[in-house]
Amino acid sequence: MASITANTKHKMTTAAPKKVAPKKTPGGARAKKAGGKKPAAGGRGSLPPLKPSAFTTPASISALKALDQTSKKNRVVDLSRQAMGESPALVDKSTPHSASTSRDRSSAAADVAIAARELGVSFVFKDCNVMNEMQLMLFPEGIETIFRNDNESTSGLKASASALSLASLDTGATSVASTDQSIGTDTKRGKTTPASAREGSLMLIRAFCEILGKKVEPYVVGAFLAAALDECGSSSVEVRAAAEDTATALVQLANPWAFPCLICPLILQALKSKEWRVKASALDRLAQCTTTASSQVCQLLPTIIPAVTDQVWDTKVQVNKAAASALLAVCQTCNNADVEPAIPAVVKAICKPSETNKAVQELMGTTFVVPVDAPTLSILCPVLARALKEKLAIHKRSACVVISNMSRLVGSPEDVAPFGPLLVPELKKVSENVQFEEIRDEALKALKYLTKALGDSYSEAEVPSAIAMAEETAKVEAEQKRIEEEREAQRKKEEEIRIKEEEERKKFKEAMDAQRRLDKMEAEEAKKRKEEEIKKREQEKLSTKGGTGKCQGCGLKKCKPTCHFYSG
Repeated sequence: MASITANTKHKMTTAAPKKVAPKKTPGGARAKKAGGKKPAAGGRGSLPPLKPSAFTTPASISALKALDQTSKKNRVVDLSRQAMGESPALVDKSTPHSASTSRDRSSAAADVAIAARELGVSFVFKDCNVMNEMQLMLFPEGIETIFRNDNESTSGLKASASALSLASLDTGATSVASTDQSIGTDTKRGKTTPASAREGSLMLIRAFCEILGKKVEPYVVGAFLAAALDECGSSSVEVRAAAEDTATALVQLANPWAFPCLICPLILQALKSKEWRVKASALDRLAQCTTTASSQVCQLLPTIIPAVTDQVWDTKVQVNKAAASALLAVCQTCNNADVEPAIPAVVKAICKPSETNKAVQELMGTTFVVPVDAPTLSILCPVLARALKEKLAIHKRSACVVISNMSRLVGSPEDVAPFGPLLVPELKKVSENVQFEEIRDEALKALKYLTKALGDSYSEAEVPSAIAMAEETAKVEAEQKRIEEEREAQRKKEEEIRIKEEEERKKFKEAMDAQRRLDKMEAEEAKKRKEEEIKKREQEKLSTKGGTGKCQGCGLKKCKPTCHFYSG
């Protein structure tokens, strides 16, 4: 029988783990092309590069150019149908064939863009009716329906809104793609076109931007940006990814001067959407604009910052993070060198109110030398207004000091006018309600400089406001004058009390000196009397007569012969 000891060895065999086949993801070709990574939350991924499939060589491009006009048009129309997810016209539908994928649509979109580059933008957009098809797929009921869930339209934006009107390209041709399908649509969002058609239209726009560049800027930058932002809220992952990349390409292509009049209003309108993905994408595009049109973004900071600040408190974490990043990016476009080091702290205070005091302390260490303009005020005033509402009086004093220093260098009254209602009431509350006189003085000082900067910003057409501000300024000056008069009267009273006390102390000192002299004289007299008494007693001891003149032996004034002290 075998025995088991501590040195006994045992062999154990384990079954090899079974290999689990990877799960297939929707749109496998696109995911595999992108490196196998899953799209980010909300579909905010990136599409694969646009690579043409039909026009990849000079020979194929030459063959396209050699075709007659009708064949060229049919070829472009066929490619646009493929880009929008429809089967090519030459495909025999009686035989099995594969369905269109995102890769097929992106390749067809790149082919259409190359055809537009070689044959002309006007030919592809007008003669081949590609522009009308993209508009029909993205907003079949008109551009006014974009963001319609917000009870607002896009401010009358036309479908051809751009630097170059597309009215001359309108031909009234019939639609090439069919819109009767409903498979893959976002029915809850009121979308009536297939998701593949919308994805293909967005890919076409992106291909035009990346391949043709500035040639198509007047045609695509405008309403298509609103459509791309709106499609970022689609229920289809592929459509969301295509929409985000298209919006990125449009913003990258746009001229910087298109931001104030076209891109910024569309982004601000998108921030009012109920779809959180639309808001997150709009915030990302706003952050992108800080690199393509930084000067224009800086000039519009008074309009942009309040809209972005509202998104900081959104319930979706993705929107919160995008809003914080966009807010920091837009604030860093400010060209004021004095406040530039404190911008991160100020933005952090806007996003996190508990950091307000730290931001104000950084501003306390700022020496204002450069003139303060509207963008700078739009960054600082919200934090300063919040600091004036702090519980501790010392924090209110810091805000008052910053406002006082800042108001002295306001370049134009029109720059500070929008922020007067934000700061003036709070400064008045501090100057009236705080119990510490020094802090009330700082508030009045800041209110004086701020009202001085605001005074000239009201024209004659705004007489009530100007009168109200003048009355406010006069009230502040009267209050300061009253305080100075009270202080002067107090100083005079204190001076009188001081003089009176000095006189009383002088009289008291003289009286005390006189009393000390009298006490000294009395002590000297008492000492002298005491010495005389002692001397007198010594003499009495040596004399036979007493104090009354009688003899101390017989008691008579004249001693008898029988007295021992008789002297004859």
